[in-house]
Amino acid sequence: MRVLIGAVGRARDDAHAEVYTTYAKRIRWPLSLREVEVKERLSGDRLKTAEGEKLLSLLPSGAKLVVLDQRGRSMDTRSFSTRLGQWRDEGVADVAFLIGGADGHGEPVRTRADLLLSLGAMTWPHMMVRGMLAEQIYRAQQILAGHPYHRD
Repeated sequence: MRVLIGAVGRARDDAHAEVYTTYAKRIRWPLSLREVEVKERLSGDRLKTAEGEKLLSLLPSGAKLVVLDQRGRSMDTRSFSTRLGQWRDEGVADVAFLIGGADGHGEPVRTRADLLLSLGAMTWPHMMVRGMLAEQIYRAQQILAGHPYHRD
């Protein structure tokens, strides 16, 4: 199963990028991070629409889509790993995770989602979310492999 993380904005070489890289290197599933930017001066719904179009264009055909969204479902790690394991066992070739911009995702992205996922009620910096997501994907991989990395 291949994993794609699509994100609005360009990562800087800082502590957030280091956390992402630390966990990305540990993930055995093929993982790619693709970043998009909207150069036009847009705001509100027009900006979310433009970002959404760029993010959706990254998706491999037939990919399961997980959209990170503050209004999404909050899952514990075991439930998250179970979901990824189900998709893997069903033969899903690609799972994509989309991280929106500062204003979140527009409806076309949210509607396309197979899972709307919240990392909690708090607002997180978008660059930090990449590292948090990579860690959870790594943790799910370890749980599915029967490794004791995760403890309840």
